[in-house]
Amino acid sequence: MTPLILILLLLSSLVHGHAQSQPKNQSFISLLITQNGLDFVKDLLVKEAISSIVSLRLHNIEKSTNIPLVGNVYMMLSNITINQIDVPLSFVKPGETGISIIASGVSCNLTMNWYYSYSTWLVPFRISDRVSAQVQVEGMEVGLTLGLENKEGSLNLKLKDCGSHVEDISIKLDGGASWLYQGIVDAFEEQIGSAVENAITKKLKEGISRFGSYLRNLPKEVPVDEHASLNVTFVNDVLLSDSSVGFETNGLFIGNDSLPIPHLGHMNSNLPVLCTDSSKMLGITLDQAVFNSASALYYDAKFMHWIVDQVPDQSLLNTAGWRFIIPQLYKKYPNHDMNLNVSLSSPPVVEISNQKAGAHIFADLTIDVLEDDKVIPVACISLLIQGSGSVNINGNNLVGAVRLDDFAMSLEWSNIGNLRMYLIQPVMWTLIETVFLPYVNAHLSKGIPMPIIHGFTLQNAEIILSTSRVTVCSDVAFGESKKLL
Repeated sequence: MTPLILILLLLSSLVHGHAQSQPKNQSFISLLITQNGLDFVKDLLVKEAISSIVSLRLHNIEKSTNIPLVGNVYMMLSNITINQIDVPLSFVKPGETGISIIASGVSCNLTMNWYYSYSTWLVPFRISDRVSAQVQVEGMEVGLTLGLENKEGSLNLKLKDCGSHVEDISIKLDGGASWLYQGIVDAFEEQIGSAVENAITKKLKEGISRFGSYLRNLPKEVPVDEHASLNVTFVNDVLLSDSSVGFETNGLFIGNDSLPIPHLGHMNSNLPVLCTDSSKMLGITLDQAVFNSASALYYDAKFMHWIVDQVPDQSLLNTAGWRFIIPQLYKKYPNHDMNLNVSLSSPPVVEISNQKAGAHIFADLTIDVLEDDKVIPVACISLLIQGSGSVNINGNNLVGAVRLDDFAMSLEWSNIGNLRMYLIQPVMWTLIETVFLPYVNAHLSKGIPMPIIHGFTLQNAEIILSTSRVTVCSDVAFGESKKLL
């Protein structure tokens, strides 16, 4: 993998693109790579650059030169191979015009075979030999400047400048005529330096071309489950400052299998990424609209309906367990089994404020009596459940858990007369805490995938809650360089 392809992949790999134009105000997930994150990228770049340049073979070089007292000497260098490289200093610097990547003080060791032949008036035949040599290149600088822009929902890569420069070359011959040493140095120093510069520059340009194609073919969606995906289309311009690179994505849930995208009305989409710990490599901010889009999508797709036929206290699913709470139910249907039919009456509403994430859930609970092969609805109770919860990172997923704060209930209808709601309330509280919330938390524990490319893992993440948004500030680990492409 070439150096360029790695640096670009890492700079933009923390988001996936979606090649679809979006309105300017439709951004609900934003990402910021800080200077520490860029330095992390740079360190990975150096390691990958070394492994990709080592064993790079250059073109043969041949030349004829005139050496005093010897005459015309024909020389050719072959099997020119870079077998060692050292990068003592490198840095990456973003700016308003692009991203500059510079490595300085680079040295590399080359091995080669060299052939020479000449004729002289001292002997009547032509003299030739084949020997090996080592070349030490010192003080090389390698640099490039890249432009990143959003073009119709995808990142468009521009190469603004690319080049390398060799400062000094030292040649050591392993054999041959020592008196030819200075001739070799004079004849090939410039050509070897130029060959190294051209080979590295060519590698960088090849990497730019391949990575540009990679960007254009990034996945358009991040799968969440078999029903929904996360729309991670790039929107607005790439944000370049003197110490960070920022991206904005649509970020809302979209349905698979042509499920309709719910209308959420006007939503705030101004999402600055603010991390209290400036040393973190990456910041990801999600507007509460992301969670509400998931809520609306699953509700519209009719996934928020459950038949409860197993509870921790199974006696609650027989009319005998309700004989003192709803006497008329037991009197009309003595010792009949029951089901609880739970259906949300509207999408859950997620609200995020300072230090708190909350949810309002509106549900209808219908009590069904089972008689022979019939299901008989006998009463319906409306519930307003108020919960608050925690938000955490598990791997690369944003996960959560909800606890019950309060709930209100009212009778919608009844076929068994009036119900004493104050007697039913403790039972409802128990059912919510032991049945409903564990079911919800089991799904929340699966989480929402963060827009992180395969091979990268969030580490030491910090969660910050503020008005209408969640921010994840994290370091990043990288462990699968061979699978990046």
